[in-house]
Amino acid sequence: MLIRDGERRLRDFSRQSYREEVREVAPGVWFVLGMGHSNAVFIEGRTGVLLVDTLDTLKRGEKLRAVIGEKTGKEVKTIFYTHGHPDHRGGAGAFSDSVSEIIAFAPANPALKYSGYLEEIGRRRGERQFGYGLTDEEAISQGIGPREGITHGEHRAFVAPTTLYQQSRVVREIDGVKVELVRLPGEAEDGMMIWLEQTGVLCCGDTYYGCFPNLYAIRGGQYRDIAVWIESLETLRSYPAVCLLPGHTGAVLGRDQVEATLKNFAGAFDYLLTHTLAGMNAGKSAEELAAELVLPAKYAELPYLAEHYGCVEWTIRAIYTAYLGWFDGNPTHLHPLPPAEHAQKMVVLMGGAPAVLQAAQRAAADGEHQWCLQLCDLLLDSGDRETDRAARGQKAAALRAMAALETSANGRHYYLACARELEEE
Repeated sequence: MLIRDGERRLRDFSRQSYREEVREVAPGVWFVLGMGHSNAVFIEGRTGVLLVDTLDTLKRGEKLRAVIGEKTGKEVKTIFYTHGHPDHRGGAGAFSDSVSEIIAFAPANPALKYSGYLEEIGRRRGERQFGYGLTDEEAISQGIGPREGITHGEHRAFVAPTTLYQQSRVVREIDGVKVELVRLPGEAEDGMMIWLEQTGVLCCGDTYYGCFPNLYAIRGGQYRDIAVWIESLETLRSYPAVCLLPGHTGAVLGRDQVEATLKNFAGAFDYLLTHTLAGMNAGKSAEELAAELVLPAKYAELPYLAEHYGCVEWTIRAIYTAYLGWFDGNPTHLHPLPPAEHAQKMVVLMGGAPAVLQAAQRAAADGEHQWCLQLCDLLLDSGDRETDRAARGQKAAALRAMAALETSANGRHYYLACARELEEE
């Protein structure tokens, strides 16, 4: 979300939302916040420890292992991966000499068959989204947690699951602890929740965390089915949890607070999905819907739905593309002019490249940074050599100005990373 004090809001949220702490939230159940980019939960069993997620790097996993030893005097024997994202599995190597079982769910739906062809662009866009090339001051955080350890030279140490469940629900007793494992697709196709009935603790992975989630990730990827995500939130609501432990940001404590939080999260998703679909059915374009559709205040003003990671506007565009594809229904767009030809004609129509550059500079001076970006893109797409260098510099400056307005860490990082790329060309 773009707003005058976007950067300040992101800094305030980051400073308040994941201060490092190790907290016993129920007898024998500890919640680890802020030690890594993701959270961890450890549960004391009769002879060992059950660990939910392992933080994001080997170094942080080793720190976690030391803390577990201090609190329990026992070693980790069982690990659960709430899902397969690397920031939840990268510390597993720290426990490789003690763990006897690593449990995960297989993906509910496979990735598109040829996804591997996109490895390079996926890596490049992912680095921009997560701000891997930025300084700590530039990046601020990664929205839902502190920066990943790999941004400071640390390494991931993955260990593959030894037990990979295909079913949707598994109940087991492990080292005296009863656990119910339930498939929970949403942010990830292999999502899993862990219900600890004896203590009323519910570990939900990334199905919930305390800001607006990545219903669409700007690094790119397959559609995250929001209707399915809502169903997963309703599954969480069906358990009488008194403590909800997410994969990022702080714990939600108290039965009433857990229920209200999950209800509002699901309600906000449902509002965006159904109102986007209604607008599409009325013939509106993705651009029109993204410009006019906002969350009602009862959702938008909740601190745990603030747009510090995902973004409402990006979600609307993702829904549109998932349900109707790229074509917006306007026949003008069936066979549009190539970008270079379109830009060349527009630049001529606007009085030539120098005039367009001057307009971009005026837009920047007037604080119209998005308009400045679009004018710069016209110049760059047109291939005009005389204004190319100035247009690149102007675009980089506008990207930095947009980053200062952006509340989403992902959006901020992408703006700044692309600005740096232009400046280094």
